[in-house]
Amino acid sequence: MTRILCAWFCLAAFVATGCASKWAMNVQPSEARIVWPQAPEKPRIRHLMTITGFKEQGVSLKRLFLGKAEDKFRNPVAVATGGDGRIAVADTGSKRVHLYIPQEGRYIGLVRFESGEMVSPVSVAFDDELRLYVSDTFHGKIFVFDRRGEYLLSIGGSRDGPMKRPTGLAYDRDKKALFVVDPASHRIHAFTQKGEPLFSFGDRGGGDGQFNFPTHIFRAPDEQVYVTDAMNFRIQIFDSSGHFIAALGRHGDGSGDFSMPKGVASDSEGTVYVVDALFDNVQLFNEKGEFLLTLGSRGNGQGEFWLPSGIFIDGGGKLYVCDTYNQRVQIFEIVKGGA
Repeated sequence: MTRILCAWFCLAAFVATGCASKWAMNVQPSEARIVWPQAPEKPRIRHLMTITGFKEQGVSLKRLFLGKAEDKFRNPVAVATGGDGRIAVADTGSKRVHLYIPQEGRYIGLVRFESGEMVSPVSVAFDDELRLYVSDTFHGKIFVFDRRGEYLLSIGGSRDGPMKRPTGLAYDRDKKALFVVDPASHRIHAFTQKGEPLFSFGDRGGGDGQFNFPTHIFRAPDEQVYVTDAMNFRIQIFDSSGHFIAALGRHGDGSGDFSMPKGVASDSEGTVYVVDALFDNVQLFNEKGEFLLTLGSRGNGQGEFWLPSGIFIDGGGKLYVCDTYNQRVQIFEIVKGGA
């Protein structure tokens, strides 16, 4: 009898311990010193690692029989990080957002909102309170989750509202405003954290401040807002109130030209990074809009891409690129004072 009770006690302790299993990023470290540009001694960009998903680290009774859980990327299209190092990846292939909180070793696959399930999550953004905003083009809404991954509210979805088909998202910490790209109306909309409209800018056309199916957006450290004006084959730059500043890029197949511009970002030194899906690379421009260098090429090796899309630069100088059809996110280090 004593042996039976002891066995039951051990089993209960094992189950209790197993419930506290942790998750980690499924990481492939850089195999070699891959840098850009390749010739100079001082590189501007260095490849750090590749993320292919997230996996369970601990052991639970359930996993003892079923194996450890793992959630792999299928078609990652957008990525963002929060102030505490958390990372969110919008994955249209699995119809979810992968949310990972490293401080807690916690992973959440965000699939559901209040009255349904995500179908086409295409962009993510965190605010300064670690709320997560997710745009879903199928539903025509932005879903908002709290820092624990619990659904809070949705923005948009009304036929009479200003927003028709949300894609790119960016959060302005100074204005406490969420910028939303709407290619259907060829405009950029700004909302409060509660989804109340603040202002909009742009209309359809090819002039300064006009758009032809914009897609992506990035709020830079210098308070400038970068918008991918996809079918005008350029990047437009605005201040945080939506006033036009400048534009860079043009349609073509040479260095500094665009064929299918996607994600855009800017670092603390004013360098602009633009993903081109058809060129399978990231092009860098200086603050004057002059072409600097190309990062990556077509392939499936480290530092190579296959139809990349989203891009993000965090406050620590890490560059994240959604290598969509290679089903991974590649992470690079931006070397300050590089060539």
